[in-house]
Amino acid sequence: MFDFVTSEFLIFVLIGFCAQIVDGALGMAFGVLTTTSLLAVGVVPAAASAMTHITECFTTAASGASHLYHRNVDWRLVFRLAPAGMIGGAIGAYLLSTIDGKMIEPIVSVYLIGIGLFILYKAFRPKWPRDVHDWIVPYVGGAGGLLDAMGGGGWGPIVTSSLLGRGHEPKKVIGSTNLTEFAVTFVISLTFILALGWSELSSAVGLIVGGVLAAPFGALIVKKMPVKPLMVAVSVIIIGTAAIRFA
Repeated sequence: MFDFVTSEFLIFVLIGFCAQIVDGALGMAFGVLTTTSLLAVGVVPAAASAMTHITECFTTAASGASHLYHRNVDWRLVFRLAPAGMIGGAIGAYLLSTIDGKMIEPIVSVYLIGIGLFILYKAFRPKWPRDVHDWIVPYVGGAGGLLDAMGGGGWGPIVTSSLLGRGHEPKKVIGSTNLTEFAVTFVISLTFILALGWSELSSAVGLIVGGVLAAPFGALIVKKMPVKPLMVAVSVIIIGTAAIRFA
């Protein structure tokens, strides 16, 4: 593990900043991008996963607050996602403390690539808006929380992509899933700490600083960006990050 020195701290800040810009603007990929980047600079897998979830407690709070400010949040959607997501996240974190989460990664990746292709298709054809009372919302939240905890990331890609694919308004989906992710990530992190006794928080400080600094920019980008380019960008991020898992 790195010593807490200036150069390594700045590397962590840069990783957190870049990952949060993508996550704040597209509603996904912070966990995947952060974990992948940490592994690339030499952080061991268990520490990378723990650092990512701890950091997300801060970045999702900042990102969610920014989306609230820019009025990108639909509270009805949040209230339907949050309870199921928190329960799924707690179950996933507990299971990951006893089994190898790598076992489900290929399944998650295939699912995400399929969702990414579906959103790309939807971006180029007329879409009929759906009511936020869509029956699948709580189930998507539960699955997103479960797979996020067990796969080291996935709340954004699974929840955001699924809801976008079913016709919900992109800006409201991204803002609402970012805000909801705070509650889900907090429960996941707490469960990991209770199950594994995780206490090494200092190495995540750089990630936290970078992510919090980037949060306002992501919310501003999603507020200004047109719907079609936003959906295309979402699909590319999903397919790309999911495909990396097969490399």
